[in-house]
Amino acid sequence: MKPSTHPESGCRRFYGHGIPGVNPAELAGKLIAVEGADGSGRSTQIAQLVAWLETGGRPTVQVGLKRSTLVSAELEKAQEGNILSRTTLALFYATDFADQLENIILPALRAGFIVLADRYIYTLMARDMVRGMDQPWLKNLYGMALEPDGVFYLSVEPQELVQRNLAKSATLDYWESGMDLGLSPDLFDSFLEYQGRMQKAFKELQKSYDFEIIDANRPVEAVTKDLRKKISVLLNGD
Repeated sequence: MKPSTHPESGCRRFYGHGIPGVNPAELAGKLIAVEGADGSGRSTQIAQLVAWLETGGRPTVQVGLKRSTLVSAELEKAQEGNILSRTTLALFYATDFADQLENIILPALRAGFIVLADRYIYTLMARDMVRGMDQPWLKNLYGMALEPDGVFYLSVEPQELVQRNLAKSATLDYWESGMDLGLSPDLFDSFLEYQGRMQKAFKELQKSYDFEIIDANRPVEAVTKDLRKKISVLLNGD
């Protein structure tokens, strides 16, 4: 059965086994995930969404990768050595996600907040797929995840991502360049190849998870307008 990223009221569900003792129907808030590579404008768009929603009287809570109080510091430290195996990396991130799901996302939704996820399970799954992990194994691993009300993937071409990342920090990230995969000894070439593979992985995941792909090669204002329009429909039902 193909999951929908727009569950009808009262039909909220987990993707798989979920969290024991939690009734999804009792979660009154909304969960919105914004996906995209570093340089896609993801964080900028979320900051603007927070300001827009809260100005409109809708309280928000934010979550994202490596923000768990349980393992985020350990994960950050482990990545500095650039020696993590693909399975260890996958389980680290899954633990980080599970902790935030149980202690931040679910309580906030229960209280009626809008939860904005600065990346969700799809980035984690795409990363693991590019590293050769088995997709059924990943779907089972993230069967604990709650199905969002809306998922928006900000798609940017790899060449544009390079320019944006270099303009921002004058360097490219080891892991976001897929250097652990041995794609190329050159950081620049590895980044292009890795991000191209990530785009393909997201398109593959879309077949199963039916999220929306937003063209984020455009100016920030155009992307913001699109997101606000789509989220207004999601929240207001019109």
